[in-house]
Amino acid sequence: MTYSSCMAAIRLDNLGRRRGIVDAAVPLFARKGFAGTTTKEIAEAAHVSEALVFKHFPSKAALYEEILQLGCQGDPALERIGSLTPSTATLVNMVHFMLRHFVLDANGTGDMDVRQRLMLNSYLADGEYARLVFDWVFARVYPKIAECLEAAEAAGDLVALPIATENRFWFAQHVAAMMAYVRLSGRSAVPYRGTVDELIIQAAWFILRGLGLKDSAIAAHPAPPPGGCHASGDALRSHGDV
Repeated sequence: MTYSSCMAAIRLDNLGRRRGIVDAAVPLFARKGFAGTTTKEIAEAAHVSEALVFKHFPSKAALYEEILQLGCQGDPALERIGSLTPSTATLVNMVHFMLRHFVLDANGTGDMDVRQRLMLNSYLADGEYARLVFDWVFARVYPKIAECLEAAEAAGDLVALPIATENRFWFAQHVAAMMAYVRLSGRSAVPYRGTVDELIIQAAWFILRGLGLKDSAIAAHPAPPPGGCHASGDALRSHGDV
């Protein structure tokens, strides 16, 4: 084996161990919380030493960052957001996608369930992981929403609201996230009326109105089919049951 191939093998081994530590930590954090999970438990679950855990992740902040990056990288829907054409139609589709991404995946179709539990545990602890997630979302998702709101205003589809654009974005996120949280037990804790698909359509209307879209504009852009959300020729698809 040459020196270069040997070094490549070492790097791959290190990456594999690093990913193994993260994969072991995520379910522990989701089940026991950040404060309730020890480095020893993470090491045992990853089948490595505590020293190796500290070598790769000298702080919990470093581990949080890696959990976030691994959870978000490679998602084609998230990667495609930046290329979408800002418009009223794109705004409508992004809201429907957000709701399906949260509500359906949070019901056990992927790893969203675990990540929602991570968020809830972070709120109860120091909030550090949640802040990292929201910083990531604001940097990568909010700009497109803001561009769509500007496009909708230019098209005459938006009414003026005495609410900061950033806050409108976060209020919309809160509705979707809370709908997901109440379903984490496998059965909704809120006695909503209607099927999940009906709730998503109603929640989308509620959010779009809150963002400032006129009723006529919402009615002119009906909900995309469950198989995916399409905006201006660009497919924005979620994963899981969507």
